[in-house]
Amino acid sequence: MTTSTESAAPIRVRIAPSPTGDPHVGTAYIGLLNFIYARQRGGQFVLRIEDTDRARFVATSEQMIFDSLHWLGLEWDEGPDVGGPYGPYRQSERTEIYREHVEFLLASGHAYRSFETAEELDAMRKSQIAAKLPPRYNGAHRELPQVQIDAFLAEDRPYVIRLKVPVEGETIFRDELRGNVTFSHNNVDDQVLMKSDGFPTYHLANVVDDHLMRITDVIRAEEWISSTPKHVLLYRAFGWDIPRFWHMPLLRNLDKSKISKRKNPVSLIYYRESGFLPQALLNFLGLMGGGMAQPTEQEIVSKGMNVKEGDIFSLSDMLEKFDFRRISLGGPVFDLTKLKWLNGEYLRALSSEKFFDALRATIFSDDYLRRIAPLVQTRIETLAQFGDMTDFFFKDDVMPAPEVFIPKKHTLEETLAFAAEQLTVLEATVFAVEDLEPALKQLGVEKEWSVKDNFMLLRAILTGKIASPPLLESLMVFGKARSLDRMRRFLDTQKRQANSRH
Repeated sequence: MTTSTESAAPIRVRIAPSPTGDPHVGTAYIGLLNFIYARQRGGQFVLRIEDTDRARFVATSEQMIFDSLHWLGLEWDEGPDVGGPYGPYRQSERTEIYREHVEFLLASGHAYRSFETAEELDAMRKSQIAAKLPPRYNGAHRELPQVQIDAFLAEDRPYVIRLKVPVEGETIFRDELRGNVTFSHNNVDDQVLMKSDGFPTYHLANVVDDHLMRITDVIRAEEWISSTPKHVLLYRAFGWDIPRFWHMPLLRNLDKSKISKRKNPVSLIYYRESGFLPQALLNFLGLMGGGMAQPTEQEIVSKGMNVKEGDIFSLSDMLEKFDFRRISLGGPVFDLTKLKWLNGEYLRALSSEKFFDALRATIFSDDYLRRIAPLVQTRIETLAQFGDMTDFFFKDDVMPAPEVFIPKKHTLEETLAFAAEQLTVLEATVFAVEDLEPALKQLGVEKEWSVKDNFMLLRAILTGKIASPPLLESLMVFGKARSLDRMRRFLDTQKRQANSRH
């Protein structure tokens, strides 16, 4: 297997988020690790936008990615907004490059066209499940005769292009944290490389871009380990050197499950808008995986340290002391309680002036207040009433009592089931009044909930009140990330209370 060595070429690393919604805290975690790795070695940190999934593309997401990473202080050397010698840095602007490379794979016999319809693929999957086989592409079109291929092309039949994985043997690659990893080709699917819409999948675009952008080290989450043999096969098919792979342990919930929005806020927008300091969040993410050496018991005693003080360090400390070889493969726990403790330590360390500035930059910013003011101006008689009408915009916990959120004609169980459906609608719908209002009303029709009870319940959960400024307009000000978090916390609290009653 061909590999590069750390001294053979200038270090170049990248992160490649997809603009499909709010930037994820996992992007910040992997971004921090790549940033540290590059800066420690005098290398380059590249930001690439992987926007080929047009079905899930969100137009505003790219700028939110930029803003969130800037907020954290993770500045990149090359990217869509700053340019660089290996652009373009948006995959949607590189489609001709991918087509040229996939044509090479077709011509060299490392890829093939697959013409099955969605219905045929679905039937294939169902038959495999019925036979208790793992669902995967069965290779039916791997060896189509050229005359059949020409006939399908002549009738403009849609097709995808698949990687032709060797039928026998295995692929071995080195993971810098795990050593050699082996995959039997029996367990590697003929991966789609180019979709029928002409856009590449992650696998093709990822390998082509990493090579052309001269990435020396691929530092990403461990969920990509199973995809790595396909990437290695692509590197070999093109005759390219293989970068070093570092698959980082996944962030996990307290129950060790993969971090998810159902159990923890995962949106970076949420953390910024909720008043977490960027240096606290970076510090917290730097604790994940164990790359920072913790003080010994002797150091704690000799320096009179509190045990937790060893958890507090700056980005410059990480650049000086973070050691990738120290990373533990056990999944780091994303403990929101610890993050809040860390944030509190950072807040208390601020001067009074800096603390005031932090308040004014977030929940008491001019922009936030300007958006709230018109919602209550016609509903109050004195300025002092502003706080009574708007306190839910500034509070973290507004848990309503049952008499506030349960409509008269519905039971607790019915109400919580409907609230869960409301959450699903809020998650899936464009966060704009003109989109949310009909979506929520449609939900009410389907579940036989009146508009009054429907919106009363949502108002109670999000504001803690029976009456408030205009509900949907208030949601627009409060923001999607915080609204969803408030809904999830409400449902989680009610679930815990129900469990304690039984």
